[in-house]
Amino acid sequence: MRQREFVAIYDEHVWRVYGFFAYRLRSRQDAEDLTQQTFERALRAWGRYDEQRAADATWLMAIARNLLIDHLRASAPSQQALAEAEPELVAAAADHHSIGLDPDLEEALAELNQRERELIALRFGGDLTGPEIAELTGLTLANVQQILSRALRRMRQRLDGTALQRESLPERLAGS
Repeated sequence: MRQREFVAIYDEHVWRVYGFFAYRLRSRQDAEDLTQQTFERALRAWGRYDEQRAADATWLMAIARNLLIDHLRASAPSQQALAEAEPELVAAAADHHSIGLDPDLEEALAELNQRERELIALRFGGDLTGPEIAELTGLTLANVQQILSRALRRMRQRLDGTALQRESLPERLAGS
């Protein structure tokens, strides 16, 4: 019976977990791999899961968040060294393995700091509520809401600015 419950939780949350990684990473393969690792870890820990301590979505996102931190720590030195040595190679690899987000959205996300990106990823990629994010991150609900509001406002300004630039491009080209 317990195994069957896990399958239902997987079915219910797999796209939330993948969405969380998609908002944080530029590589579809990394997002898929980390999603798989999240559920592998969750299955191994399933016997210790206590639904009284955390909702299943929050529990899974805590696992996903820890895996992401480990992944970023492990890849940061090698990515930095590679970027310094061969910046074109890193850019080409990022384009080749794109996660599929709109390029303008990726640029807007890239301008956020790590905490803002994490909260955006948990809210929209992981589809968690404000209280769930607060519980997971240890922040107050008011702080989560304020960070999300500011981050979304900055993203909106960036996206609106990009749209205006695109609209004025044909006018500039016609004037040439």
